[in-house]
Amino acid sequence: MKILVINGPNLNLLKKRNSDHYGVYDLYDIKKNLEDHFPEIAFTFVQSNSESQLITEIQSAPNLFNALIINPGGFSHTGIALRDALEICNIPKIEVHLSNITSRENFRKNSLTASVCDGYISGLKHYSYIAAAYVLSKID
Repeated sequence: MKILVINGPNLNLLKKRNSDHYGVYDLYDIKKNLEDHFPEIAFTFVQSNSESQLITEIQSAPNLFNALIINPGGFSHTGIALRDALEICNIPKIEVHLSNITSRENFRKNSLTASVCDGYISGLKHYSYIAAAYVLSKID
């Protein structure tokens, strides 16, 4: 199984962000943790601060991957074009967030992108990714 893991804006700076919300893992740590938990899965990580690059990755994913994990970061609240790309993407996909966005500022509580994913996991810090990978590994 091959899973694409897409990470949106500012997730490249996790160690500089509020650890109460985001935990203490950076993207390298999250990838290593996924690989340790699921050695049978090939994970490809992408991070970009550019919505257009993320859209291109999503559009290419069905030809290269069996499933998708996406943490759109701030684009989950503003990214209509990203939402449209996810809606078209016909592989299983789960949106994850490190922080519990429903317990944060009002503008973070609405995810435009989660409704077009097969599942949504929020608030478990790096375990959000582990939970998503577990579920995707069980989908036929």
